[in-house]
This record gives sequence, C-alpha cells and structure tokens, in this order.
Amino acid sequence: MILNKIHLTYCHRKPERSFFWKGKQFPVCARCTGIHIGYLTFPIFLFGFVTLNFWITILMIIPTYLDGTIQAFFNRESNNFIRITTGIIAGIGSMSLISIIGKKIGDYILLLI
Repeated sequence: MILNKIHLTYCHRKPERSFFWKGKQFPVCARCTGIHIGYLTFPIFLFGFVTLNFWITILMIIPTYLDGTIQAFFNRESNNFIRITTGIIAGIGSMSLISIIGKKIGDYILLLI
C-alpha cells in the first residue's frame, strides 16, 4: 500500500507512538491523531457557539510544541496519553485561532466596503 511507503517527518509512525485499530496502525502518530480530533471543533468556533480569548488560544497550542520539542532535543520520551491530550488541546486552540483570524479579516473587509 502506498501510504505505508510515505515517510512523514513529524508523524514517523513508530509503533510505540501510534494507535492501532483492529490490528492496523493509524497513519499518523498519537499527537497528530489528537490534533485531528481537535480540528473537529471548528464549526463550534465558526458559528460562534464558543469564543476564546486570543491569548488563551495561544496557550492551548503551546503544550504540544513543548512536549514535541522536549522529546526531540532532550532525552525524555513522552507517552501516548500526553501526546493525544496535548494534541487535542492544540487542535482546539488551532481552530479557535483560525476562527479569530477569519473573523478579524472579515471585519476588516466589511470596513472597506
């Protein structure tokens, strides 16, 4: 299968860093799985059911970068629970950030009309 031959730099598909479903390994690592799950919250932010402060949004994204950076550059191995948890939080924060930026661009465009 061609997907198994694609080498992803950040989602290296190491078995100890991935989840398995019915004996099949996920195509991305646990952290990216969490990020993708967090992406599912986009409609909640898009339609204004929930709004978060810009700085809270940034703080939500930071832990996944810290965990990944510490794991990459220091001799500390994270675990899948931490990876998926920080990934979900970062995915939600990313969707909040995208909605904040999109609304600001929309407001700016409406001011120009």
